Amino acid sequence: MMLNRTVAIALVSLLASVWLPCFGAVIWDGPADGPIGQGKRKVIFLSQDLQNGGPTAAFRGLEEAAQILGWSVQAVNGKGDAAVIRSEFAAAIAQRPDAIVLGGFQVEDGANLIQKAKDANIVLVGWHAEAAPGPTKDLFVNVATHSDEVAKVATEFVIKSAKDNAGVVIINDNRFAVANEKTKRMQEMLKKCKSCQILSIENVLISQVKQDIDGVVQSLDKRFGKAWTHTLAINDIYFDEMNFPLIKLGRGDVQNVAAGDGSAKALRRIKNGLSLQTATVAEPLSLQGWQLADELNRAFAGKQASGYITKPILVTTQSLARMGYREIDANIPYKEAYIAIWKGKPEK
Repeated sequence: MMLNRTVAIALVSLLASVWLPCFGAVIWDGPADGPIGQGKRKVIFLSQDLQNGGPTAAFRGLEEAAQILGWSVQAVNGKGDAAVIRSEFAAAIAQRPDAIVLGGFQVEDGANLIQKAKDANIVLVGWHAEAAPGPTKDLFVNVATHSDEVAKVATEFVIKSAKDNAGVVIINDNRFAVANEKTKRMQEMLKKCKSCQILSIENVLISQVKQDIDGVVQSLDKRFGKAWTHTLAINDIYFDEMNFPLIKLGRGDVQNVAAGDGSAKALRRIKNGLSLQTATVAEPLSLQGWQLADELNRAFAGKQASGYITKPILVTTQSLARMGYREIDANIPYKEAYIAIWKGKPEK
């Protein structure tokens, strides 16, 4: 049964007005119009690495939205390996799905496969597949927050939390354009901070964190000692493994902050207050999964991308205590807004 325009607008307005978020009242600032659901479709979500909580959470959001739309959605694991990603990408194209989502790996990693997908009339969208959100020459749209805004929020938290001088180590994975943009922004802000010093920029592959982080921590402690007060990282996954090596060295004084995407593990440890990670700048990952579905639906209908860009959310122990057990984007009425569009609210 289709919702008419008056009922749909009333529904979204009512839900927005009664929403009681812990970070303050939130009014939906995303799309209000768009094409109705385009019927059965097959979508393959090719993840850079399903051990990374970011793409996995985005996929779960897409999967949930796909149930509403009547789509078939399949996740494929690239295992953090460029060769595996290319192999799985080729296999995905061979299945002739309606769309492929590039989940967290760069367009360049697809090499000539991008053009093969286009030649097969497969819609390509990305999640963190380019340095910036929005449409690109290769993708119908890339879904992400602005990386410089994520880095800005994380770095501001470090600067404000430093009582005196802040000796900061930045951890990057320079294979990714998004990560490099975050690192660049962090550097720019820290250089303007008179009480801050950039001690080192460490390149640690996300896929090698478990193997490498202990040695990295020992090296940093040996080189900088107590001058090392804060760590800024481009992803929460570094702090999945960093707590124990630091405690083992008696470095419970180091504060860790991620300009990442707010993995489930990170949110749990920050909420419990039992970790040296004091904050993360999370992306509304479930919302982004639903946005992926909406952007794909627009592509299937021959329409333009929505132009919507999500905003990052600073998450601390205090803010999570206020949130309770809800997802960090639970205060945003995105599901109701998207469902109203897909169920038939007419475009302006």
